[in-house]
Amino acid sequence: MKFWTQVSFPPLEDPFLLSDRVMLLGSCFADSVGERMAAAGFNTIVNPFGTLYNPASLLGAVRRLDSESLFGPSDCIEMGAGANKICSFEHHTSFARSSTEVFLENANAKLLEARDFWKRCNKVILTLGTSFVWYFKGIPVANCLKRPSCEFTRRMLSVEESAKCLNEIVESHPEKSFLLTVSPIRHLGDGAHANSLSKASLLLACNECKRAGYFPAFEILNDELRDYRFYADDLVHPSAMAVERIWELFLDGCTKGSERAAIEANEKAARREAHRPLLKEE
Repeated sequence: MKFWTQVSFPPLEDPFLLSDRVMLLGSCFADSVGERMAAAGFNTIVNPFGTLYNPASLLGAVRRLDSESLFGPSDCIEMGAGANKICSFEHHTSFARSSTEVFLENANAKLLEARDFWKRCNKVILTLGTSFVWYFKGIPVANCLKRPSCEFTRRMLSVEESAKCLNEIVESHPEKSFLLTVSPIRHLGDGAHANSLSKASLLLACNECKRAGYFPAFEILNDELRDYRFYADDLVHPSAMAVERIWELFLDGCTKGSERAAIEANEKAARREAHRPLLKEE
């Protein structure tokens, strides 16, 4: 007798190798996967603009990486809610700094590093979090920077719009292999039904992107691990155990079996490095 559904998926035809250069862009789930990949010995850069949630923001980030332009004073926005910090509509608020000069110095240093890596990377993971997008004067923004909501409009991208964003990214970079995934993290600000519609739209859009692979992180948490013990205390994010299971399946289906021993050895070394024993009192 089976008491749960085990999610299965075809292994990648072009699996991730330790010799690859991998860029990860997207939601905070991309941060989690990127952290695990780095510890496993993969050469990665993760979210050089901070966390990005929707296909329009991902497309904007890739266009910035493809361009030769740097961030300038016109990109700098004063944050709201009395933060007294400067950021841009293309960045997560973790990039906010105390002044325009400091923000631009940091943002452009990260951009140049990421642009160099992007030009030479051969693998890309795009993690989609939501179909909802905020617009400032008709332009999609990655973050509203705590400014008044009356300055923005908001709507959900259609399947066609999301698919168009993803296909532009993938088709304009034939030299790179792409892996798409929909984040299992729930966005419940608009209610459970809106979250379901948003995720469904993303899943359908991924299906329209024919030249990219797909990793079923969303399905693993919602179909195989469909129990609240696999969620963190906020009941929104996956628990450590759930992340471990998703990572296990990622290794099984998205990496090369002959490198598994090296990956596990790298992970053990990273855990040893992270461990700091307490000093004995003299």
